[in-house]
Amino acid sequence: MKHEEAFYVGYVTKSRGLKGEVQVFFEFDAYEQLTFDVVFADMNGKLVPYFVASAKLQANKTGYFNFDDVDHIDKAQPLLKKKLYLPIAQMPERDEDEFFYTDLKGFTAVDETLGELGEIIEVNEYPQQFVATVLYRGTEILFPLNEDFIIEIDDEEKILTLALPEGLLDVYLEN
Repeated sequence: MKHEEAFYVGYVTKSRGLKGEVQVFFEFDAYEQLTFDVVFADMNGKLVPYFVASAKLQANKTGYFNFDDVDHIDKAQPLLKKKLYLPIAQMPERDEDEFFYTDLKGFTAVDETLGELGEIIEVNEYPQQFVATVLYRGTEILFPLNEDFIIEIDDEEKILTLALPEGLLDVYLEN
Protein backbone atom coordinates (compact mmCIF):
# COMPACT_ATOMS: atom_id res chain seq x y z
CA MET A 1 0.00 0.00 0.00
CA LYS A 2 1.22 3.49 -0.90
CA HIS A 3 0.54 6.72 0.98
CA GLU A 4 -1.65 7.96 -1.89
CA GLU A 5 -3.93 4.95 -1.38
CA ALA A 6 -4.45 5.58 2.34
CA PHE A 7 -5.68 8.27 4.71
CA TYR A 8 -4.23 9.26 8.08
CA VAL A 9 -6.22 8.33 11.19
CA GLY A 10 -3.86 8.93 14.12
CA TYR A 11 -0.73 7.73 15.84
CA VAL A 12 0.42 5.31 18.54
CA THR A 13 1.04 7.22 21.78
CA LYS A 14 2.27 4.52 24.15
CA SER A 15 2.23 0.87 25.08
CA ARG A 16 -0.08 -0.39 27.80
CA GLY A 17 0.66 -3.40 29.93
CA LEU A 18 3.07 -6.21 29.14
CA LYS A 19 1.11 -8.02 26.42
CA GLY A 20 1.78 -5.60 23.56
CA GLU A 21 -1.37 -3.47 23.78
CA VAL A 22 -0.92 0.09 22.47
CA GLN A 23 -2.86 3.31 22.85
CA VAL A 24 -3.77 5.20 19.67
CA PHE A 25 -4.68 8.89 19.54
CA PHE A 26 -7.10 9.61 16.69
CA GLU A 27 -6.72 12.78 14.65
CA PHE A 28 -9.45 11.66 12.23
CA ASP A 29 -12.69 13.23 13.46
CA ALA A 30 -15.11 10.39 12.71
CA TYR A 31 -12.87 7.64 14.12
CA GLU A 32 -15.81 5.81 15.69
CA GLN A 33 -17.19 5.17 12.16
CA LEU A 34 -14.01 3.41 11.01
CA THR A 35 -13.52 -0.34 10.68
CA PHE A 36 -10.27 -1.65 12.10
CA ASP A 37 -9.41 -4.99 10.52
CA VAL A 38 -5.94 -3.93 9.47
CA VAL A 39 -4.09 -0.65 10.00
CA PHE A 40 -0.97 0.50 8.21
CA ALA A 41 1.89 1.96 10.25
CA ASP A 42 4.33 4.37 8.61
CA MET A 43 7.67 2.67 9.22
CA ASN A 44 10.43 4.81 7.70
CA GLY A 45 8.24 5.95 4.82
CA LYS A 46 6.71 2.53 4.05
CA LEU A 47 3.21 1.51 5.09
CA VAL A 48 3.41 -1.78 6.98
CA PRO A 49 0.18 -3.71 7.70
CA TYR A 50 -0.76 -4.65 11.26
CA PHE A 51 -3.75 -6.94 11.66
CA VAL A 52 -6.01 -5.89 14.52
CA ALA A 53 -6.76 -8.62 17.05
CA SER A 54 -8.88 -6.29 19.21
CA ALA A 55 -9.76 -2.60 19.38
CA LYS A 56 -11.45 -0.75 22.23
CA LEU A 57 -12.41 2.81 21.27
CA GLN A 58 -12.65 5.47 23.96
CA ALA A 59 -14.69 8.70 24.02
CA ASN A 60 -11.57 10.89 24.35
CA LYS A 61 -10.29 10.31 20.77
CA THR A 62 -8.18 7.35 21.87
CA GLY A 63 -8.39 3.60 21.54
CA TYR A 64 -6.55 0.54 22.81
CA PHE A 65 -5.35 -1.93 20.20
CA ASN A 66 -3.90 -5.42 20.18
CA PHE A 67 -2.30 -6.58 16.95
CA ASP A 68 -1.66 -10.12 15.73
CA ASP A 69 1.97 -11.10 16.40
CA VAL A 70 2.48 -8.17 18.82
CA ASP A 71 2.08 -10.11 22.05
CA HIS A 72 4.77 -8.53 24.22
CA ILE A 73 5.69 -4.98 25.25
CA ASP A 74 9.03 -5.34 23.45
CA LYS A 75 7.27 -6.10 20.15
CA ALA A 76 5.10 -2.98 20.61
CA GLN A 77 8.07 -0.60 21.03
CA PRO A 78 8.76 -0.11 17.28
CA LEU A 79 5.16 1.13 16.88
CA LEU A 80 5.46 3.98 19.39
CA LYS A 81 4.89 7.43 17.85
CA LYS A 82 4.18 5.86 14.43
CA LYS A 83 1.42 7.32 12.25
CA LEU A 84 -1.42 4.96 11.35
CA TYR A 85 -3.35 4.83 8.09
CA LEU A 86 -6.34 3.03 6.61
CA PRO A 87 -7.11 2.34 2.92
CA ILE A 88 -9.01 5.20 1.24
CA ALA A 89 -11.79 2.73 0.40
CA GLN A 90 -12.60 2.60 4.13
CA MET A 91 -13.05 6.37 4.51
CA PRO A 92 -16.62 7.16 5.61
CA GLU A 93 -18.84 9.00 3.13
CA ARG A 94 -19.51 12.66 3.90
CA ASP A 95 -22.58 14.72 3.19
CA GLU A 96 -22.05 17.21 0.37
CA ASP A 97 -22.71 20.15 2.67
CA GLU A 98 -20.21 19.00 5.33
CA PHE A 99 -17.10 21.15 5.51
CA PHE A 100 -14.02 20.70 7.67
CA TYR A 101 -11.14 23.09 8.24
CA THR A 102 -8.85 20.41 6.78
CA ASP A 103 -10.70 20.94 3.46
CA LEU A 104 -8.96 24.34 3.23
CA LYS A 105 -5.66 22.72 2.21
CA GLY A 106 -4.90 24.00 -1.30
CA PHE A 107 -7.00 27.17 -0.88
CA THR A 108 -5.40 30.59 -1.39
CA ALA A 109 -5.29 32.61 1.84
CA VAL A 110 -6.03 36.32 1.39
CA ASP A 111 -5.79 38.81 4.25
CA GLU A 112 -8.03 41.91 4.06
CA THR A 113 -5.12 44.20 4.91
CA LEU A 114 -2.03 42.45 3.51
CA GLY A 115 -3.56 40.90 0.39
CA GLU A 116 -2.67 37.45 -0.90
CA LEU A 117 -0.63 35.38 1.56
CA GLY A 118 -0.27 32.23 -0.53
CA GLU A 119 -1.56 28.68 -0.80
CA ILE A 120 -2.48 26.82 2.38
CA ILE A 121 0.02 23.96 2.31
CA GLU A 122 -1.07 22.26 5.53
CA VAL A 123 -3.90 22.30 8.08
CA ASN A 124 -3.15 20.79 11.49
CA GLU A 125 -5.51 20.13 14.37
CA TYR A 126 -4.26 21.04 17.82
CA PRO A 127 -6.20 20.46 21.04
CA GLN A 128 -7.67 23.98 21.08
CA GLN A 129 -7.93 24.82 17.35
CA PHE A 130 -6.99 24.22 13.74
CA VAL A 131 -3.90 25.98 12.38
CA ALA A 132 -3.09 26.66 8.72
CA THR A 133 0.41 26.87 7.25
CA VAL A 134 1.21 29.18 4.32
CA LEU A 135 4.51 29.90 2.57
CA TYR A 136 4.61 33.74 2.61
CA ARG A 137 7.65 35.54 1.17
CA GLY A 138 9.72 32.38 1.54
CA THR A 139 8.79 31.92 5.21
CA GLU A 140 6.35 29.41 6.67
CA ILE A 141 3.72 31.24 8.67
CA LEU A 142 1.04 29.71 10.85
CA PHE A 143 -2.31 31.21 11.70
CA PRO A 144 -5.34 29.90 13.58
CA LEU A 145 -8.46 28.95 11.67
CA ASN A 146 -11.40 30.18 13.66
CA GLU A 147 -14.57 32.16 13.15
CA ASP A 148 -13.01 35.36 14.55
CA PHE A 149 -10.47 35.57 11.70
CA ILE A 150 -12.34 34.01 8.76
CA ILE A 151 -14.34 36.52 6.72
CA GLU A 152 -15.35 34.30 3.79
CA ILE A 153 -14.71 30.85 2.34
CA ASP A 154 -15.19 30.77 -1.44
CA ASP A 155 -15.52 27.08 -2.35
CA GLU A 156 -15.66 27.63 -6.10
CA GLU A 157 -12.62 29.93 -6.37
CA LYS A 158 -10.82 28.15 -3.49
CA ILE A 159 -10.13 31.43 -1.67
CA LEU A 160 -10.09 31.93 2.10
CA THR A 161 -10.51 35.58 3.07
CA LEU A 162 -9.17 36.48 6.51
CA ALA A 163 -8.80 39.37 8.92
CA LEU A 164 -5.65 38.30 10.79
CA PRO A 165 -4.69 40.13 13.98
CA GLU A 166 -2.33 43.05 13.45
CA GLY A 167 1.29 42.06 13.98
CA LEU A 168 0.76 38.30 13.59
CA LEU A 169 2.91 38.05 10.46
CA ASP A 170 5.56 40.36 11.96
CA VAL A 171 6.40 37.58 14.41
CA TYR A 172 7.50 35.42 11.47
CA LEU A 173 9.05 38.11 9.27
CA GLU A 174 11.21 40.00 11.81
CA ASN A 175 14.31 37.88 11.17
